[in-house]
Amino acid sequence: MADLSIDLAGIQSPNPFWLASAPPTNSGYQVMRAFEAGWGGAVWKTLGDPIVNVSSRFAAFNFGNRRMLGMNNIELITDRPLEDNLKEIREVKRKFPDRTIVASLMMEPKRERWHELVKRVQDVGVDGFELNFGCPHGMSERGMGSAVGQVPDLVRQNTEWVKEVAEVPLIVKLTPNITDIRHTARAAVQGGADAVSMINTINSLMGVDLTTWNPIPHVDGKGAHGGYCGPAVKPIALHMVADCARDPDIGVPISGIGGISTWQDVVEFLLMGATGVQVCTAVMHHGFRIVEDMIDGLNNYLDERGLSSVSELIGKSVHRYTEWGNLNLEYKVVARIDPDVCIHCNKCYIACEDTAHQCIDRIERESGPPQLVVREEDCVGCNLCSMVCPVDGCITMVEVETGRPPQTWRERAMEGGNQ
Repeated sequence: MADLSIDLAGIQSPNPFWLASAPPTNSGYQVMRAFEAGWGGAVWKTLGDPIVNVSSRFAAFNFGNRRMLGMNNIELITDRPLEDNLKEIREVKRKFPDRTIVASLMMEPKRERWHELVKRVQDVGVDGFELNFGCPHGMSERGMGSAVGQVPDLVRQNTEWVKEVAEVPLIVKLTPNITDIRHTARAAVQGGADAVSMINTINSLMGVDLTTWNPIPHVDGKGAHGGYCGPAVKPIALHMVADCARDPDIGVPISGIGGISTWQDVVEFLLMGATGVQVCTAVMHHGFRIVEDMIDGLNNYLDERGLSSVSELIGKSVHRYTEWGNLNLEYKVVARIDPDVCIHCNKCYIACEDTAHQCIDRIERESGPPQLVVREEDCVGCNLCSMVCPVDGCITMVEVETGRPPQTWRERAMEGGNQ
């Protein structure tokens, strides 16, 4: 068995699987159930001045027969007294001393208020703090959450205030609702952050009920934008993690969040620079025990690759993620259709003919449906046909030699060529 333990900026955890700050970490009862299932850590639902939540709060984006491909919520931070949360944190840590408990915190941007909250929470033995500068709704209207997280100077300043009194490692959780997340990540590091986590939820409106015309979800006939999460946001989160991982001005560990549902997702985030991950929506959909498959899958993957520890995965693909201008313009792939497994649904032909490059021919035969053949000299390797094909392995993208040396757009531009 490989070593799954991680060290995220001095925060030790038996495995990289943490619960994100959200409804699943709202109480000691839930966190203990999670630890019993095998989770390595939990980021406690955000502590601060308790609020009053609304009803209803969640909505799902379903596509075809896929449930909860995305999820929207308008729930806020803890609505429970701070004393109750602190009592339960202490009790959970006593029963599970080897598991990681990170306290998510949110406070109005006042130095003395931050100091008061941090001192009270760290007295119960948390392993770290995560500053919630990402909540896009409700709290942002009060000058907290993403209202802070969208302004680099405020991120730096609030981080500095917490760092003045924090005795445990400090993670800053960043909002994706910004043009370039690297600017706020750099500001967090300038303020003293030991690590960053990303992404928090994305501004969204899930939908409108066509019968009542109410927004979904609605509260007494009115709705508000909420935070979008779930499998659908994974590509956005993975991009932001990778962007920060390759930025030399950031240079701190990353806790990856956003659409993580399987061990394969976890491996992708680790390869793109995350030291560990946090999961929420998948747990809300399937329960705490999904971590069993994640642990088994990651262990098996490491064994198959001949790796002895999860740390050997971290950041191994970051150097492969670059700017468009550094891509080789002379590299070419073409599509090839396997006639033995083709079911003649014509999805690839229609997609190519109507929306791509018209390079698939339908060749009539004496018997049976037309055979679909790619004219490789006209194929640009866009991948669309392989994406719409319903049969795994029917269409493959194959590298072909062009006979020309590698050349990037930047190199071509320097030579005076056209884009």
